[in-house]
Amino acid sequence: MATESKKERGNMFVYVQVDKVPQEALKSIGAGRLRGMSDINPMWRIKAMTQAFGPCGIGWRYTIDKQWTEQYGNEVKCFCNVSLYIKVDGSWSEPIQGTGGSAMVAMERSGAYVNDEAYKMALTDALSVAMKSLGVGANIYFSKDSDYGTKYSMQTTPPQATVQQQNTQQQSAPQPNTQSLLLAAKGEAAKITDRNGFCAWWNKYPTLQQNQEFLAIAQELGKKFPKK
Repeated sequence: MATESKKERGNMFVYVQVDKVPQEALKSIGAGRLRGMSDINPMWRIKAMTQAFGPCGIGWRYTIDKQWTEQYGNEVKCFCNVSLYIKVDGSWSEPIQGTGGSAMVAMERSGAYVNDEAYKMALTDALSVAMKSLGVGANIYFSKDSDYGTKYSMQTTPPQATVQQQNTQQQSAPQPNTQSLLLAAKGEAAKITDRNGFCAWWNKYPTLQQNQEFLAIAQELGKKFPKK
């Protein structure tokens, strides 16, 4: 950082260093509900923070405060809370909070897709939210009608009726013993030989799809039988 005092620099001294995203740091989203939108390359954010404050761990740092999963129908999302800190004039800032999320298990036409990098993606998303409070990438986020478009201008919340219907179905369905279901699922998992078998296995056990042990097995099977 510059040697002049915070008062001399003014309140915008961080913002003006990190707000402008170069064209080469923008990534076009080519598929899914966000198709046609643009996202910022995560490495550009790290570069911007390093230029403004110094290397990670020396001039800026973060902590992972919480990670968790939530189930929506047959899909599983994972989330991450972080606290970001910057060092200014030799002192660390108060925590700058950020929450991010990603799909861990998504239902596609070919069946369940298990993302073994979901927590990493949720962490990256959480950091981008925290960094946005400092102005990182602000010229992209500033205008709702930006020519670039961003994923944050999209409505990604499922229709309320659909969520209510899923909740009603889950509440009305009988709840078998979790441990006995898990034992059965483990036994069947050992016999799976292809992607179709994995998808059928996943769909057979909706009540286990938020169980951490079941998810760990699913992630291993997803690696063993990846989507082609």
